[in-house]
Amino acid sequence: QVQLVESGGELVQAGGSLRLSCAASGRTFSSNAMGWFRQAPGKEREFVAAINYSAGDTAYADSVHGRFTISRDNAKNTCYLQMNNLKSEDTAVYYCAARLRYSIATAIKDFFYWGQGTQVTVSS
Repeated sequence: QVQLVESGGELVQAGGSLRLSCAASGRTFSSNAMGWFRQAPGKEREFVAAINYSAGDTAYADSVHGRFTISRDNAKNTCYLQMNNLKSEDTAVYYCAARLRYSIATAIKDFFYWGQGTQVTVSS
């Protein structure tokens, strides 16, 4: 069992930055690939970024590539999403998710554990 708690979401102006954190507890965090997803009002949940167990492999959605960076600190059982140059279209609830495997994935169905989400609002 893995429990995930996101934090760091808030209201920010366009062009600003935020860092989201995902604190994990339970089974060994370092065994799980991690991911961030988001869901805007009236839209489907979508992939944002993913990282493998060792942080040696990452993947990003085209819409955030070059602006967002996913990272992890296995010693702190925490995964991060650094978001720069935020745009109004980044407004969404952001969810942290964990796989049962080491390798990264981008599909929702490949993630087993989910956090409750943190709201990010970007004002233009």
